[in-house]
Amino acid sequence: MNSENLPPHDVEAEKAVLGSLLVDGDAIFKVASSLKPEAFFIPEHLWIYDVCLRLYQRAEAINQITVARELAQKNKLEEVGGAAYLSHLVASVPTSLHIEYYARIVSRLDVMRQLIKAAGEIAAIGYKADADVDDAVIKAEDVLFAVLRKQSPRYFVSLKEVLGQYFEETEPPVREEQRIPHVLTNFAAIDDLLGGLQRSDLIILGARPSSGKTSLALNIARNAAINQKACVAIFSLEMSRQDIARRLLASESGVDCGRLRLGQYTEREERRIMDASGVLADARIFIDDSPQLRMVEMHGKAKRLHFEHPIDLIVVDYIQLIRDESRRDNRVQELSEITRSLKALAREISAPVIALSQLSRAVEQRMSHKPVLSDLRDSGSIEQDADVVIFISRDEMYIREEDWRKNYDIESTPYPRGVADIVIAKHRNGPTGERKLRFISSITKFEDLEVEVSAA
Repeated sequence: MNSENLPPHDVEAEKAVLGSLLVDGDAIFKVASSLKPEAFFIPEHLWIYDVCLRLYQRAEAINQITVARELAQKNKLEEVGGAAYLSHLVASVPTSLHIEYYARIVSRLDVMRQLIKAAGEIAAIGYKADADVDDAVIKAEDVLFAVLRKQSPRYFVSLKEVLGQYFEETEPPVREEQRIPHVLTNFAAIDDLLGGLQRSDLIILGARPSSGKTSLALNIARNAAINQKACVAIFSLEMSRQDIARRLLASESGVDCGRLRLGQYTEREERRIMDASGVLADARIFIDDSPQLRMVEMHGKAKRLHFEHPIDLIVVDYIQLIRDESRRDNRVQELSEITRSLKALAREISAPVIALSQLSRAVEQRMSHKPVLSDLRDSGSIEQDADVVIFISRDEMYIREEDWRKNYDIESTPYPRGVADIVIAKHRNGPTGERKLRFISSITKFEDLEVEVSAA
């Protein structure tokens, strides 16, 4: 077929991207988050790039040998031209220095092809000549917006930038060159058991909805960033960056989160909010609120941020919303692959990863309502891969105060309003046990309690 009749594409640019990866496998982190396999026009190139991404996701080396082996296992090696074609790709580029330039060419031409396809879909909408003109226009807009969304991937935005919509920005914080040995949660009850969050550890923070797991994770992120000057990366797949900023402001200022959202606060509270903003603006917290994020994209974004600002802590909210397209047929296997990838990310960047996880309804069906490891939803290898598993349990969510009074002496065992049990259910390198924290739900803030339960 005459190339002039084909959609726009650049075979040499595609070869240059693949050759760059075979020359320097570490170059993958420069393009993994922005260049998807389907951007390649040549099917054989798509297969090769997809293999590179899968090797990268498993933290394995990318080179001619590993790529050839992976292709052979998928019965694709001969279809792409064999090992000889991989050698040809290596010979096509002398260095990986310009991989991002070639990747932009591949992505740009992919957009052009998507526009051509969208034009056909819009033409079909027009030819249908529906009586409802407004509905037809909306459908046509949706087609174009679908292209736009694909070409506007979200990336990390500093908390300071998010707060900028409320307040004037200050000078950027000075980068700390010395990495801290481990991250403290700054909750004495937790740090006493864990000794802080150790680098390369995968920490699973599990709870039922509305128990406060996101609040606890954000509190830990805030404490690390402000008290230790740590660099914190937050992947928020459920909440927007504005919602996260609002929660942090409420927690820092002590102003009710609901009234903060509606702007219904007094002048005195406004001054507290301004002061809180000044404190938070100096925190090295970076937020990526891309929904339905793939693990390979998360790896690429984290490594790119780590290259610019060495990361001390990663927070992922939450595991069940991460996509992993290689295991669509089995959700348990898919989540197992995700947790292994999160553990690999923690080791690769040498930073603790706090990954939030939903718990099954089994918690609500037991008399004690105390979570156990088997409550991890679609657990798979979550328990196995995690170095630490932390659960949040709040009796007030299940027991009314009047029912509590019937079963307990209210003076010796007061109703646990605002009390959260923090259960360390697994600790690979230390003790397990249970501690208590105060949870102030109106400002989404956890605090230490003086009274603690002895370790198990």
